[in-house]
Amino acid sequence: MKRTCASRRAKRAKKIASASLWLAVLLVVGIATTRAEDWPEFRGKGRLGVWNETGILDKFPETGLKVLWRTPIKNGYTGPSVADGRVFVTDFSPTVGKRGVERALALDEKTGRILWAHEWPADYSGVSWAYGPRATPTVDGDRVYVAGGGGDLLAFDVKTGAVLWQKQLMKEYGGQLSTWGYASAPLVDGERLICLVGGEPNARVMAFDKKTGKEIWRALPVTGDSGVSQPTIITAGGTRQLLMWDPSEIVSLDPVTGKVHWKQPFKVNASMTVATPVQSGALLFVTTFYNGPVMLKLDESKPDATVLWKGKSESEIQTDGLHAVIATPVIDGDYIYGICSYGQFRCIRAKNGERVWETQDVTRERRRWVSGFIVRQGNRYFINNDRGELMIAKLSPEGYQEISRTQMIKPTTPPENRRELTYVNWVHPAYANRHIYTRNDEEIICYSLAADGT
Repeated sequence: MKRTCASRRAKRAKKIASASLWLAVLLVVGIATTRAEDWPEFRGKGRLGVWNETGILDKFPETGLKVLWRTPIKNGYTGPSVADGRVFVTDFSPTVGKRGVERALALDEKTGRILWAHEWPADYSGVSWAYGPRATPTVDGDRVYVAGGGGDLLAFDVKTGAVLWQKQLMKEYGGQLSTWGYASAPLVDGERLICLVGGEPNARVMAFDKKTGKEIWRALPVTGDSGVSQPTIITAGGTRQLLMWDPSEIVSLDPVTGKVHWKQPFKVNASMTVATPVQSGALLFVTTFYNGPVMLKLDESKPDATVLWKGKSESEIQTDGLHAVIATPVIDGDYIYGICSYGQFRCIRAKNGERVWETQDVTRERRRWVSGFIVRQGNRYFINNDRGELMIAKLSPEGYQEISRTQMIKPTTPPENRRELTYVNWVHPAYANRHIYTRNDEEIICYSLAADGT
């Protein structure tokens, strides 16, 4: 009898221990699913413009966002990247004419203290809006890759700032400086670092060994200005595809070999391949300032694409669909939302490009190149306009619903056209660890977006 009771007690204790273990596992999983998230490259992980963190405030405080730190820096358009406790950014100090010094900086994520900085000479001769570097640093493990506005490509040790390897793309590969300078952020794919180079022969796009800088492959002839598009990888037709958007065509390549899968002609004026192509299932949406939108239908059985529809207008003023400047649109269900050529925030139908509604509320001012950036967070969107304001909004076919708005940063960059506020802020912020990181030509700032203000 005593043995039976003891046996029952032992079984009961075992069950309790097992239940406790499972409870602990569930708690760990729960913590893991709500843990902080880094922003290691342009538009966040995967370049998707999606922020997955929870515990974010519902509305901005009436007194404004809580500043956690601010650090002086110089000129630049580059948004920050955030990874493993560090914030990476680049800037530019002019010396004579369009010549000056570029820098790569690593800052402590908690304090904004500069951990290391590395500088090199830069020449922006021939570049329009030559106020600083454009390409967001790309972080991959213990390395960060930086593309300078004058064609310098550098790989740094994230902890020490030591230069692991570097290249001057114009000198080494005959690269042609775009009207807008080098503005394409390097893309890490496996052991490869994929870059828009604009070199010869047949080196419009190149893949380098990310550890050594050794060339792996090159692809596509240069037919003119190579533009400023960001390399992105999608999966369609059962195949991983590297997308490159040149001012003459949209191209899909094998990211491992550089082999071309398909091409679609799409002529873009003034090399304004700025907004990143957006995939939604079998749809691929591309849009530009002068030439408007084109929607491609991706083949579901093989890597291929055909034109589903194309905008009818090539005017920057008489726009029939969505003529984006710098803001990458979002596809939400059957609708596309984005900022058009003169700051009109629009909703169009994904199936045919038909306009559903538009509002000027997001950007306030109807003028050439008025723009901003859009990031999805759950069932809502964070949008920053070029007046330095940040908004939380919900988007639907019924209209634009603003939840909250606050002033985030002072615009400091000359837009080179007459504007209400004189200056603009054309910077894509980083959303990481329940904070937002942004910069202008004077400082980089970290604000709390956490519901508890931390």
